[in-house]
This record gives sequence, structure tokens and C-alpha cells, in this order.
Amino acid sequence: AARGASVAIGNFDGVHRGHREVIRVAAEHARALRRPLGVVTFEPHPREVLNPASAPPRLTPLRRKAELLREIGVEQLYVCRCNGALLATPADAFVAGTLLGELEVAAVTTGRDFRFGHRRQGDTALLAALTAAAGRTASAVDPVTVDGEVCSSTAIRASLADGLIEHADALLGSAYELEGIVRQGDRRGRELGFPTANIHPLDPRPVFPAVGVYVVDAAVREPGGWRPHPAVAYFGRRPTFDGRSLLLEVHLLEGGCDLYGRRMRVAFRHRLRGDQTFAGFDELKAQIARDCEQARNFHAPIPA
Repeated sequence: AARGASVAIGNFDGVHRGHREVIRVAAEHARALRRPLGVVTFEPHPREVLNPASAPPRLTPLRRKAELLREIGVEQLYVCRCNGALLATPADAFVAGTLLGELEVAAVTTGRDFRFGHRRQGDTALLAALTAAAGRTASAVDPVTVDGEVCSSTAIRASLADGLIEHADALLGSAYELEGIVRQGDRRGRELGFPTANIHPLDPRPVFPAVGVYVVDAAVREPGGWRPHPAVAYFGRRPTFDGRSLLLEVHLLEGGCDLYGRRMRVAFRHRLRGDQTFAGFDELKAQIARDCEQARNFHAPIPA
């Protein structure tokens, strides 16, 4: 029942603007052919299999990627288990066996730089030739650029690492999010008068932004869905307390509730400042108050 879709193929980490353009073209083919829109992706990322130590952290774990794809209209999601057997499959065998065989795709759309098959020997020219021989269509989509930079997962990770949140969000086409579980911390924020939720990311290999203080949108998972909250977040080692571990702490500007054990999504909007060491509690508390005021101003609606 899931065969015969017009599919976009790729890793789609982040489901950024470049990915969405590939999927948009696949959707055009789907409408023209009166077929469902599908995405073929790979889990885990091939580099996590080939060289785990150098594999990039993930912008979106598989579950969140699936949610984002569904939100933009993808009807069928095909996940290829990426293992030694798949990576050893010749490019022509992948097309014949998986795309044309198992999935019976009606059309295929990729990015212009898409590579596949053993040792990445397959490219878009080979894909087009093999699909054309079977009477199917293959399209290669040119990269999308923002402010002169190509939208790519690599560029987004680099922007986040440099604290360039607005640029990363522009490449993504939405605010960068981290999702995690609220765990009990050492209650330092509560002692300072600014209680925080200590977030443990669900993804074991998340992409973190540069250390510092951020304006964020926090959403808490409730029985009826996600409830949004304007918030401010700190990511760092808390040098004032001689901290050693990196922590992500979120303070809800409207006031908190019992969040322990709840899921929270943290969407990064703007970096207020880098990490700092303070002489004492009073100096730190005063700076946190200024951070919260700046965050409130950022969240405040613009007067009509």
C-alpha cells in the first residue's frame, strides 16, 4: 500500500530550507502523477556507521525529523536501516532493488550534490539514467542560499557553534530546537530567585549552541499538546560556581510550575551574551535580572 510514491531522498537532518525545496519539487511531481508524497531517509546517519568518532551531532533526531516532515505534507516516510550491508550495496543495485523494486517509486527528487551507493559512487546523473530506463523521472534540485550562504546542515551547526542564532534560524527556516526531559538540579536558580528547569536532551548526540544566555521559546508537553512559554535560557558550565559539566537551564518568565519529568522543547531565538564569571551571588543575581528584562522586551509584542 505504501508503494508508488513520488519521493525525495536524503538525510534531511534539520529539515532546513534546502531540504524543503527538494521536498517541494517532489510534491509537484506527486500532484502531477496523482501519487502520494514520500521521503526516503537513512537511520543512523551513514557517517555514524563509517566513522562514529567524526560523525556530526544531530540537529533533529529521527522522531522529530518525522514530525517535521509530516507537518510539511509528507505522507509516506521510508527509513532505510543504514548498516554495513546497505553501505556495501552498489549504486545501481540500490536503485534497482530498493527504489524501483521494493518501493516502486513513481518519481525521485534529490539535491544536486546527492551521492549514494558503495563508496558514494552513485550521483544524480546515474540516478537519472537508471530511473529513465525504467520509465520514471529523477530531478536534481540546486542548493538554496540565504544571504549568499548555501543552506546545509553543516552551515547550521557552524552558526550555532558561533552563537549566530538568527543566521542559523534563517538557514533552517524556523527556530532551532532542543527537546529534553526536565530533571532535578542543585536548585541554584531557586536560591537566586530565578528557578530554572534543568533540561536533559533526549537525543544522545544533540547540537548545542555556543555557551551563553539566550532568549528562547519554551514549550512544555501537556496532555492536550505543547503549551508555549516565553523564557530565557542559560547554556554553559556556571563558572561562578566552578561548574564542570555543561548544563542547559531554562527560566520561564511568566513563572513556573512543577516541571520535573516533563518534556520541554527549547527554541533558540536570540543570544543575549556569552558566559561570564561573577564575583559573587549579588553580582550574578543582578545580571540575571537584566537578562530576564531583555528577554521580556524581546518577547513583548510590538505596539500597533
